[in-house]
Amino acid sequence: MAQEDNSNQENFFEDIIKKTKTGLTFPKSFRDEMFEEDEDIFFRMIVPQEKDKIILEILSEDKVKELQEKLKARKPRAPRTPGQPKKKATGKAKGPVINWAEVFGYDFERQNEVKDVLESAFLKFAEKPINFEDAMGRVKYALISFLTSRKSDNAKLYFAVENFLIKIIEMFDQPNLIEWIFDKIIPNVESKFLYELALLELVEISLKTKRFEKAEIYIFHVLVNIDTYNESEMYNILNSFKQLVKKVRWSERTTKIDKLLKEKLMEYGEGVEGIEYKIQIVEFLEDLKYIELGYKLAKDVQDGLPPESIRLPEVRKLVRRLHTAPIEEQKEDFT
Repeated sequence: MAQEDNSNQENFFEDIIKKTKTGLTFPKSFRDEMFEEDEDIFFRMIVPQEKDKIILEILSEDKVKELQEKLKARKPRAPRTPGQPKKKATGKAKGPVINWAEVFGYDFERQNEVKDVLESAFLKFAEKPINFEDAMGRVKYALISFLTSRKSDNAKLYFAVENFLIKIIEMFDQPNLIEWIFDKIIPNVESKFLYELALLELVEISLKTKRFEKAEIYIFHVLVNIDTYNESEMYNILNSFKQLVKKVRWSERTTKIDKLLKEKLMEYGEGVEGIEYKIQIVEFLEDLKYIELGYKLAKDVQDGLPPESIRLPEVRKLVRRLHTAPIEEQKEDFT
């Protein structure tokens, strides 16, 4: 590969990229133009003694094998210059760290740029005392500056920022951000699927921080969103209930939360057609310890089955289990 100065030649691609804490990323436009999505690409990386450039040479698989053997046989790198400080490997990173893979659950176009901004905001939140105004200014910048004409990308951006702020709430005790998320982020998530997920995340963090009155509001909005599905979308309805049950199952709940959940589950349990759907709703009631309601619905299902039904043994077993289960305790109203 020629390494002379090519400044006077017309380049196939030219752009400026920035090294982040996680490394270097080729621009998406370059990746799309140069590489097939499922193709394995190998590079030879060369750094000259001047350390003023990084050269990447695209290799064939045969060339890779040849160079691997040569590199194995090569002597170790020269020792450090006398007086040069040695970097110590430590088992733990200094200060708080954030799991960015959990923040960016869904990839979108300008994700790396957003991550750079959120990383800088995270450092401001980590300062003592917290530089809250500066940190939130960076968060707002991420929300404003990286919007595109694509609603799906924008929804993923808002959802990622919400995930980031929820981690800030947990790591730096900032529950005041819960309401900010609901006011500034949730209304802008123009994806039915991500809108519901965003609400569910708010339900969970509200219960964790004992903001029960907020959890009641967010659960109500989740249930309203479930009601927007058509009857033909029963799979989506039940999946939404399943995710909601997971978020609230092991949490302390108010009587109002229980009332909302009981009424909506029974509404669907009594109104839905199909034994399989009814059984799933009975199991949701059981998971939430609404034993009496679960037993009632399961008994109705059993009574409606013909004697020759192959589902009858399964339903009878469910009825017996609920019949012997302890009844839920009376809950205190925390609101």
